[in-house]
Amino acid sequence: MSTLLIVHHTPSPATRELLESVLAGARDPDINGVDVEVRPALAATLPDMLAADGYLFGTTANFGYMSGALKHFFDTVYYPSLDHVAGRPYGLWVHGNNDTVGAVNAVEKLATGLGLEKAADVLDVAGAADAAVRERAYELGGTLAATLMQ
Repeated sequence: MSTLLIVHHTPSPATRELLESVLAGARDPDINGVDVEVRPALAATLPDMLAADGYLFGTTANFGYMSGALKHFFDTVYYPSLDHVAGRPYGLWVHGNNDTVGAVNAVEKLATGLGLEKAADVLDVAGAADAAVRERAYELGGTLAATLMQ
């Protein structure tokens, strides 16, 4: 069985909605052989990172950057996981009230440095999470999980 690790910082109602939609997609009944592990960014560990076969990262955009919680996760796992996670797929969702560009760029740079392979377009959301955005979040979760099906 493959493992999809979802590492998130979802303090706002909108980011929580996105997480719930991502989880629903990742746990779609048509997807088999994938264990979905969910960790808040401040609780995710190096063993979680190394044990996973793919990743979904979710964050708020705070002052033009990813959340401090997700940054802490990357600070903790980056160097110890170099050369161990290269080639594994990842996806990303970012929510902000207006500017999310800096947060997206920062996570993508870290993922590139780790050698992760982007498996889906970034879900970049500014403002409210409407039904169309929640559907895109569902598809993001489903895409990452389906990528890991064996």
